[in-house]
Amino acid sequence: MMARVRPGFIFLSLAVPIMTWVMPSPVGAQDLEPRSYANTPVGINFVLAGYGYQSGDVVTDASIPLTDAKVHVHNAVLAYARSFGLLGKSAKVDVIVPYGWVSGTALFQGEPKERVVNGFTDPRFRLSVNLYGAPALTMEEFPSYHQNVIVGASLQMSAPLGQYEADKLVNLGSHRWAFKPEIGVSKAIGPMIFELAPSLVFFTDNDDFLGNKTRAQDPIYAVQGHAIYRLGEPLWVALDGTYYGGGKTRINGVENDDRQSNVRMGLTVALSINRHNSIKLYANKSIVTRIGGDFDVIGVAWQVRWGGGL
Repeated sequence: MMARVRPGFIFLSLAVPIMTWVMPSPVGAQDLEPRSYANTPVGINFVLAGYGYQSGDVVTDASIPLTDAKVHVHNAVLAYARSFGLLGKSAKVDVIVPYGWVSGTALFQGEPKERVVNGFTDPRFRLSVNLYGAPALTMEEFPSYHQNVIVGASLQMSAPLGQYEADKLVNLGSHRWAFKPEIGVSKAIGPMIFELAPSLVFFTDNDDFLGNKTRAQDPIYAVQGHAIYRLGEPLWVALDGTYYGGGKTRINGVENDDRQSNVRMGLTVALSINRHNSIKLYANKSIVTRIGGDFDVIGVAWQVRWGGGL
């Protein structure tokens, strides 16, 4: 069964992957991002501004020797994206710039430590292309589009441009590059859309870790899934989940016992106010945490779109 998609249903998913990480965690591994591969009319520009709050054991870098972390993170994000056609397929490119404020306490070798810091975190850049089931369409052509199965792919890159001090245990930046290739599949059945997106995250080494040490990390494998229900044209609700594992680290060649095997669940609600404005609310939390951050997230994002005949 195919689902008809109208312009009022457009909300480009950019906010959630930023809000689920502010500390130097595995880029994209914890993403809960519904509608990543939805078809979008070509030539539309998107600007998104958002706010998120995290609390709990937010220090997600398991190779940092901290315990009993109680951290509060406020973060803001500004993002830009543009949809276009690539060899007759719908595609988009986006740039995401987050800024964070972190305060909290933790134990380091049994001693209490406190950290307050703010600054930019590592920005992200992404190119995504729908390879099947989502042709490049103009705004005039788009109202007749009916989604059935969409298969897409993306490549996301995180650049080491965020705040980083080598002698500090907690930073906003990661001081390394990260690359995330992903495949996404989306299937519409009546008012429901089901999505599945497996991915891998690869890292370069951080050669300035805690006093000129070298920190290396194995790739992280992840899969996120979403069950989306459309409540009329302007509103949709998604139940989100992700599993991510792997990512064992080495400090100066010495291996750590920090292989991850974690699960997060969340809820997303998006509402199109009109053709140019949308709002998104979301929340997610850790369900299973073997190694890494055990924290909760809430956030809101406002999106403005123009161009392409809107």
